[in-house]
Amino acid sequence: MRKLGLKIIDIYIIRKFIGTYFFAILLIVGIAVIFDMAEKMDDFVGKGVPLKAIVFEYYMNFIPYFANLFSSLFTFIAVIFITSKMAYNTEIIAILSSGVSFKRMMLPYFISASLIAIFSFLLASFVIPPANRIRIDFENNYLRKPISNTERDIHRQVRPGIFVYMQSYNSNSKIGYKFSMELFENGELKSKMISDFVKWDTTIQKWTANTYQIRNYLNGKEELIYGEKIDTTFFLTPSDFARRLNIVETMNMFELNEFIDEQKLQGSDIVDFYLIEKYSRFAYPFSTFILTLIGVSLSSRKVRGGIGLHIGLGLALSFSFILFMRFTTMFAVGGNLPPLLSVWIPSIVYAIIALALYRSAPK
Repeated sequence: MRKLGLKIIDIYIIRKFIGTYFFAILLIVGIAVIFDMAEKMDDFVGKGVPLKAIVFEYYMNFIPYFANLFSSLFTFIAVIFITSKMAYNTEIIAILSSGVSFKRMMLPYFISASLIAIFSFLLASFVIPPANRIRIDFENNYLRKPISNTERDIHRQVRPGIFVYMQSYNSNSKIGYKFSMELFENGELKSKMISDFVKWDTTIQKWTANTYQIRNYLNGKEELIYGEKIDTTFFLTPSDFARRLNIVETMNMFELNEFIDEQKLQGSDIVDFYLIEKYSRFAYPFSTFILTLIGVSLSSRKVRGGIGLHIGLGLALSFSFILFMRFTTMFAVGGNLPPLLSVWIPSIVYAIIALALYRSAPK
């Protein structure tokens, strides 16, 4: 660390920051697990969930998800706690009096925030998704009701130039009614298939079209083919209709990008929800820097009320930031705001607040 140009005081602050951050995670996650277990105990007992599944499939995967979800909050608590304590012990006055500027004093804080932000991004993008897959499977098997699809008038572009329509789809029987599939080339209709209904055959992993007609248009001529049953593939499976929205939580960043491209191609009307998940994986780690700056600026001054006042003000600001972010993402889902803007508006607003607090902090 000394070779990187860091002083003893920098190493001291980094150790305090990182140590308090992980201590806060352990403390709050422990409380969350206890409350969650108390809430779900009746479901666990009533459905005879094995203890091994509860511990290793649910809680071992619930803990990293919950910890990363509130990583920014834990960062803020750590900053407020260590800085308030330093201010109360007049350590900050001693640091500034020794010739170290307030800006220079921020260096170890931002080094720590960088480590936490990178750690949070890697967790959210590549480590937690596989853990979420196990946790969500557990919830679907033991805690949630089976998915029942009630979607009607389904229009999907499943591949470039290939469009699928179903009047309705029953997820229990895996049957789509009043089915049609159209193939276009260079904007010209080349083939159209219609069927009274299509049913998913689990044995051959294909759809079976019943009472079908196929019209092919070749060189200005029309060819009509019809029959009672035919196996077909149109790049959709029953899982595409039965997915819950939280399926994106199980995808790493590369899988999420591919999934979003696929949903755009199919004309999904909830692509904005998936984009919010993608952009949030960048915005949440970045908020670590904003909350760090707010925390240091707020708690570096020794005030009447001490650490308790700082923590109270800090938690109010931190929770308001989280609520603001949740509030703006609701507008994106409703279509009133672009997803990218809705995710980053809270960071922009609170970055302005952070700069204002930094300017008023004791130098």
